[in-house]
Amino acid sequence: MQGLYIFLCLVGTVLPLSQFIPWLVAHGLDVPLLLLQATASPVAAFAWSDVLISGITVAIFIGVEGRRQSMRHWGWSLCALVVGPSLALPLFLLLRERHLAARQRDAALSHPP
Repeated sequence: MQGLYIFLCLVGTVLPLSQFIPWLVAHGLDVPLLLLQATASPVAAFAWSDVLISGITVAIFIGVEGRRQSMRHWGWSLCALVVGPSLALPLFLLLRERHLAARQRDAALSHPP
């Protein structure tokens, strides 16, 4: 799973940024224009609202699960929301997978068969 999560992190970074960076170069950080264009049509508003709700859900999941699992670096996944949920979620799942594997190794070492 770790390889898949790494792949999804890469794709989840490259695809959104490949669309946003050219827009940013052309318009600068014009937030009113960004919001205007993001809601310019019903389809654009649908996509934007879907990403917004997904981002909020991912942020809550990361915070709750990161604390519940006592993960050390779960906060990096919240920072990844700057790119979007398409990076933040697979990054968190990768970190969680690594954390759980390390916990299993530690448990196996402290309780040999």
